[in-house]
Amino acid sequence: MDGLMDSLFDPVMLARIQFAFTISFHIIFPAFTIGLASYLAVLEGLWLWKKDSVFLDLFDFWKKVFAIVFGMGVVSGIVMSYEFGTNWSVFSDKAGPVIGPLMGYEVLSAFFLEAGFLGVMLFGKERVGPGLHFFATLMVAVGTLFSAFWILSVNSWMQTPAGYGMNDVGQFIPVDWWAVVFNPSFPYRLVHMVLAAYLTTAFAVGAVGAWHLLHDRDNRPALIMFSMAMWMAALVAPLQIVAGDLHGLNTLEHQPAKIAAMEGHYETRQGAPLILFGLPDDEAEVTRYAVEIPKLGSYILTHDWDGELKGLKSWPKEDRPPAALVFWSFRIMVGLGFAMVLIGFWSLIHRRWGGGLANARLLLRASVLMGPAGFVAILAGWITTEVGRQPFTIYGLLRTAESVSPLEAPALLGSLLLFFVVYTTVFGAGIYYVLKVMAKGPSRESEDEMQVPTRAAGIMPGAWQASKSHGHPGQG
Repeated sequence: MDGLMDSLFDPVMLARIQFAFTISFHIIFPAFTIGLASYLAVLEGLWLWKKDSVFLDLFDFWKKVFAIVFGMGVVSGIVMSYEFGTNWSVFSDKAGPVIGPLMGYEVLSAFFLEAGFLGVMLFGKERVGPGLHFFATLMVAVGTLFSAFWILSVNSWMQTPAGYGMNDVGQFIPVDWWAVVFNPSFPYRLVHMVLAAYLTTAFAVGAVGAWHLLHDRDNRPALIMFSMAMWMAALVAPLQIVAGDLHGLNTLEHQPAKIAAMEGHYETRQGAPLILFGLPDDEAEVTRYAVEIPKLGSYILTHDWDGELKGLKSWPKEDRPPAALVFWSFRIMVGLGFAMVLIGFWSLIHRRWGGGLANARLLLRASVLMGPAGFVAILAGWITTEVGRQPFTIYGLLRTAESVSPLEAPALLGSLLLFFVVYTTVFGAGIYYVLKVMAKGPSRESEDEMQVPTRAAGIMPGAWQASKSHGHPGQG
């Protein structure tokens, strides 16, 4: 209890909690928009190619969700840029010459591209030709990927700094921009994050499709949504496992203390076991109640059954990350990743031998439950990454305690409480509205727009059937 009270009035801990809270809200929105923007481009491309109005109905439905999520992502990101000035001014001063230009490139190349074509994508369907509208959708998708490129470059440089020098006043200055941007962990981190964004979107889209199929298995738009999401899960989730493994090997090379915390190892060992579960205890320097598989930890990380893994005791206590949080967040991320692989393969079995996806009710229910899995996995992965590099903001060079602004604890606690109230109110309302839109679904939306009469009994044509019978404005 005394430790908890000390943390509540520790300015460094309060600044960290506030940043963690705001970035946890923020990161799920850009991750969702990265995947949704590409999904929208695919849907519009399929509509132009196949001339099937169901793809345009799905495009219009997910476009509405994209607009809401994009707006919340922009607002939550702006707040974080202010925090660099208010709570982390020392960090901003020292790292600004490197990080400032990278963030500026993100605004110039990515945000301008997204914002410039977003209006055409959202409101220009009836005002520009189909080709130009599709080009605008593609540019929005490319812009989200550019944004991921620059943001991951910044974050990776903080994890594995390269291409820098120090000036007379102790600031980091760029001496080789290629080395700064393409620092040692950047390629792995970028691929891992973009795949995570695609999987997050796939499981959110799949959950919406599964939800509507459970209520109406003849709902064709829902079946198409679910089918596309399951293909993404079957193909990309295994790739993510491979990308994660390569990212782990890179982390072992450049941030071995983080790997020791992720694995729950305090002692340096050859032929180290893989600890599946346990309770890391930093005070006693031991992982209690460990469930282990002999030698597998060394084999996974060194590809040698007797390879050496450094334990946390190899570093002074003041240079170690807190093991328990990193250990468990890593396992949540990996566990959800393997669950995604399972869902993807399960869907393949139903396609081939199970009578089709629409009749796979157990798979549909599981997919609804897995809808938030991507968001949870991203948050868990982010915690693993960011807590695992503690106690540094710039790994090995600038400590977190030396990066914070000279603020008093009451000011930080007050702003943290204010952020909590505003965020839960504003973004809670936004998320509630997104869920309502998802629950309504594209079919009912089309029905409302076309004012299809309802019937108390008998067979009522679905929206896709109605759109076919009425013809779609975009169809030649």
